[in-house]
Amino acid sequence: MMPHRWPYRRNLPTRASGRRCEGRAMSSAPATRTGWKPLGVLATAQFLVVLSTSIVNVALPEIRNGLGLSAAGLAWVINAYVLVFGALLLLGGRSGDVYGLRRVFLIGTGLFALSSLGAAIAPDAVTLIVARASQGVGAALLAPTALALVLTRYQGAARGTALGVWGAVSGAGGAAGVLLGGLLTGLYGWRSIFFVMAPVALAVLAATWLLVDASPPRGGRLDLPGSVTVTGGLVALAYGLSGNWPFIAAGLLLLCVFVLLQRRSPDPLLPSRMRIVARANVLMALLGAVWLGLFYYLPLYQQRELGFTPLEAGLTQLPLALMITMASWATPRLRGRAVLPAGLALLAAGLAWLARTPADGTFLVDLLGPSLLVGAGLGVAFVKLTALASAGVPATDSGLAGGLLNATRQIGGAVGLAFLTLLPSYGAAFLACALITLLLLGKATLS
Repeated sequence: MMPHRWPYRRNLPTRASGRRCEGRAMSSAPATRTGWKPLGVLATAQFLVVLSTSIVNVALPEIRNGLGLSAAGLAWVINAYVLVFGALLLLGGRSGDVYGLRRVFLIGTGLFALSSLGAAIAPDAVTLIVARASQGVGAALLAPTALALVLTRYQGAARGTALGVWGAVSGAGGAAGVLLGGLLTGLYGWRSIFFVMAPVALAVLAATWLLVDASPPRGGRLDLPGSVTVTGGLVALAYGLSGNWPFIAAGLLLLCVFVLLQRRSPDPLLPSRMRIVARANVLMALLGAVWLGLFYYLPLYQQRELGFTPLEAGLTQLPLALMITMASWATPRLRGRAVLPAGLALLAAGLAWLARTPADGTFLVDLLGPSLLVGAGLGVAFVKLTALASAGVPATDSGLAGGLLNATRQIGGAVGLAFLTLLPSYGAAFLACALITLLLLGKATLS
């Protein structure tokens, strides 16, 4: 009989035996189901998290007209989600370690579904922004615990394949969001982009309950002072970078307080042992700035400068989405230190090409080529950095590792977008993204 591709046990453990396995290192074989179905459910949840950022981008002009938003208010339709999501990810990840990964994942998924429905029926701009912030809270609970559930279930070659799937859905979620956003906005209006996420999230909730085994809580306590200071500091800093300079000082002060509290806390939110993944998370923060900037400005350029309809802007994202998926799937099979630098070089080249932004540009001449380069680079970079950010992390810190990785990407994206909105043109924004990628390439090469 041919061996099953995924490691599993024929006799699934009882809840009691599952409790005995809690606390093992991530390198030991987990006594739980690790077939395709649980991975598919968790990957779908991650797809929703990424989708909820990018699916809004194509609909921004329609939302602005429908609710009478200013340019600054329009940016907060994105940033309300990204900031809250990024700022709460450490707390969400550690909550999974303390209270049980599946339990926190289910709570976050339920909140995400409800807030998606709230955004769909929002009667005004304030309600929409509050609903988007609530989506961010749900995503901050479900995203790190979903990644932690994957990391604790797949080992060795299976983990490489699982991370390839994870990178594919994460990367493709950005481009697919633009595609689906264009289709739905063009056919049914901007509210449909939020309506569609609610039933998918509820389906993930039900499937997780049936297919993903419960993980017993580790116990301990949450570092609430650390959570409050790091959350407030990150939100204030990102908000200040949009032009409110006093908030920058307040954010830096709160982050300094957070560092002091971590040194004195008996159970810190960010323990010193997580230094082993510091480099990977710094690199992911830079990639996050590029990631969010690309998917924010590309559909705006297509619609406002090139005159694309939302549907046309969405359809032209197909090559980008497919290339990200293919590169993410292939990356775990590539070996050598040159893989990540090569991917980043492709990404920088594609962004520099996009920076031309001709007012009379066409898809075949000005968008297809850079889309393929950018897609290949993003797929490689995401998978490689995700693997680096989980290497050597014990099972008891898997939730925190997932939260830290997602937090650095989201906060990097929020801070990067706040900076990019100060630039005078779409071309300048794409060029800045290319320069950030070159900085990322330099750090990845020298480290």
